[in-house]
Amino acid sequence: MGRLDGQIAVVFGASSGMGRATALALAAEGAKVVAAARREGPLAELAAQIAQQGGEGLARVADVSVRADVEGVIQAAVDRYGRVDVLVNAAGINVRNRQMDVLTQASWDAIIATNLTGAFHCTQAVLPQMRQQQNGLIVHITSVSGKWGDISGAAYQASKHGMVGLAYATMLEERQNGIRVTLIFPGLCDTPILKNRLVPVPPEKLAKAMQPEDIAAACVFVASLPPRTYVPELILMPGALQCVGQASA
Repeated sequence: MGRLDGQIAVVFGASSGMGRATALALAAEGAKVVAAARREGPLAELAAQIAQQGGEGLARVADVSVRADVEGVIQAAVDRYGRVDVLVNAAGINVRNRQMDVLTQASWDAIIATNLTGAFHCTQAVLPQMRQQQNGLIVHITSVSGKWGDISGAAYQASKHGMVGLAYATMLEERQNGIRVTLIFPGLCDTPILKNRLVPVPPEKLAKAMQPEDIAAACVFVASLPPRTYVPELILMPGALQCVGQASA
C-alpha cells in the first residue's frame, strides 16, 4: 500500500531531471500521475515506465509558458480522474550566456516566461479545481538561487526569487480553501540543466551532487503529510559541497 494511494498528481517538467524522478516516485507511492512537458518522446517513455512498474500515468505535451497548454493539462487530469490533489511544478530553464554583460533581452524573456510566468500559469490553472475540492497541494521546485546570490545569472535568480513571492501570496490567499503551497529549494543536483553552464561542473564535484531522486523523495514526503500540515519551504543541498547562504562555485 502506497502513501499516496488514490491521489491524483500533475507534474510539469516531467520529461527529465527532477520532474521525471518526481513523477516516477509519486506513481510508485500509488498516485495516478499526469505527466506534462514539451518533449513527446521522453514523456511517452516515462508513461511506459510507470505502467511497467504497475502504476498509472497519462502523458500530455505542454509548454508551461503557454497558458492554454497548462489549462489543457489540468482539464485532461480532471476529465480523466475528476480531481487534482497534487501539482508539482518542476519546469525550469537557464541559458549559457547568463552574466549581466552578455545577458540578452531574449534570454531574459525566455527564462522569466518559463520559470516565473510558467509557475503563475500552473498555479492559476489548478486553483479553481482545488477550491472546488477544498483541498490541494502545489509544490514549486525552485532553487537555492532564490535564496542567495550565486553564479546562475540575474535572470534565473530573479525568476526563482519571484516564485517565492508567488508561492507565499498564493498560500496567504488560498489557505482557507484547504490549499497548501510548498517551495523546494535544491542546491547542486545532477540534472540536464547543468549542461547550460559556461564552465562545466568538474566530475569530482558532480559526483558529490544530489540526484533527482533526492528531490523526488522530498516531494513525496510533502505530499504524504496530512492536509492539516503546511510545509512552507524545504532546502536540500549536497552536504559535502554547500552550506546555507554559501554560493556554489
